[in-house]
Amino acid sequence: MSFLLSIVQQTFDDSLNKAFGNATGWFVDAVLTEIPVTEAIGIPWVLVILFGGALYFTLYFKGVNIRNFFTAIQVVYGRYDALENQKEDNQKSLVGEVTHFQALTTAVSATVGLGNIAGVAIALSLGGPGATLWMVFIGLLGMSSKFVECTLGVKYREVGVDGKIFGGPMYYIRKGFEEKGFNKLGKFMAALFAIMCMGGSLGGGNMFQINQAYKLFEHVIIPKTSFLHGQGWIFGVIMAILVGIVIIGGIKKIASVTDKIVPLMVIIYLIAILTILCMNIAEIPNAFVIIWKGAFNAEGVLGGCVGVLIQGFRRGAFSNEAGIGSSSIAHSAVKTKFPASEGLVAMLEPFIDTVVVCTMTALVLIITGQIETGAEINSEQGVLLTSAALESGISWFPYLLTIAVVLFAFSSMISWSYYGYQSCSYLFGKSKGIEYTYKIIFCCFTVVGAASTLTSVTDFSDTMIFAMMIPNMIGLFLLRNKVLEELKRYQNKIAEFLALN
Repeated sequence: MSFLLSIVQQTFDDSLNKAFGNATGWFVDAVLTEIPVTEAIGIPWVLVILFGGALYFTLYFKGVNIRNFFTAIQVVYGRYDALENQKEDNQKSLVGEVTHFQALTTAVSATVGLGNIAGVAIALSLGGPGATLWMVFIGLLGMSSKFVECTLGVKYREVGVDGKIFGGPMYYIRKGFEEKGFNKLGKFMAALFAIMCMGGSLGGGNMFQINQAYKLFEHVIIPKTSFLHGQGWIFGVIMAILVGIVIIGGIKKIASVTDKIVPLMVIIYLIAILTILCMNIAEIPNAFVIIWKGAFNAEGVLGGCVGVLIQGFRRGAFSNEAGIGSSSIAHSAVKTKFPASEGLVAMLEPFIDTVVVCTMTALVLIITGQIETGAEINSEQGVLLTSAALESGISWFPYLLTIAVVLFAFSSMISWSYYGYQSCSYLFGKSKGIEYTYKIIFCCFTVVGAASTLTSVTDFSDTMIFAMMIPNMIGLFLLRNKVLEELKRYQNKIAEFLALN
């Protein structure tokens, strides 16, 4: 029976990979076309735009990522909640579906994932320990892009008759272009973003996540002699049921799950990482020296940029998604009347995801000697390298990592299902029929992703996520002055609040 299943699965994989490879290879090649730097090194043009945009927004907003960092933390902890409750100009009750903390955890749940585990190992294998410094640098700059897109997400969101929030790049691109007099172009760019977000949701945000989670689960948990070995569809069905139970409830249900799962999964992962670091505490200073020395050679720069922003993105739905626009969909649902307040909260995502989690993973890999610079590895090998690094300290830590990875995958999937549904509703309407149809399709793709290889399918869908950057970055640049106005308005309100308290 298992032999017949393996033949059917292989035939399905080959057919689907061939179909997608032939039909979409040109799209993948176009999006990831490289700009040559040297004879051996090329950087995809989309990466240049992401990095250039993040740098521009950091300068334009005068270092908002640094100046307003502690304000962002205070907003999450409710320091300025009283501002939200003040009634002004016949204002109605506060709109929104989730709190600042829930919006943050929902978005973080989509970004903290396999990119932090496999992506970091790939980055260091490509560029050596020095790539770590560039991860931190990119994460810090990405905070500014995240601030801009999530501020716009709240500013241009729409509220349904039942109080549901609909927001994200689809809405601020269309409305922003309309304000500039480019109605048709705005509608086209918004629809383009929505189409690519749906594809990315089903592929990179679903099939790939479940596929890689199962691979580690199978490697660590399931004995090779067990009848469950190689039967990914069983794992997929179980996860699809769990995902379905959560996503049927909408953003409120998703947020109520992620605000518990995200702290738990990060704590589980960080406990394992911190334990290894504490066991090797004497090696940490030397690891930082190695990182600094290696950061300024060609391999370090290449590893940091390509490894994290390409491999970390493609093998974990991007390391922090700054500039992609997806997170603004989750942040749009927040209860606030100050768009900039949520923009500031959103800045914490790249900091948590890239600056903290990725850096700690890199330190463990460096200290335990798991990285061979110049070796080309895939995401599955990257996860196993991190697993081996943890196992070198305590033998049962790979089991802890497996739990964390499954939680990472689960949380990413439920968040990306919301992103995909929001895009679907923008294109096809906000009816219950459209909503449940999309969510059923999403759960079906979960089973397919767990049971199959589907290399070409996930390559294409991941490329769609990368391509979301094109209309999004245009919209961010076009509306940057609106964001500046919102930031000044919120800062003035905080100044008034502090003067009275």
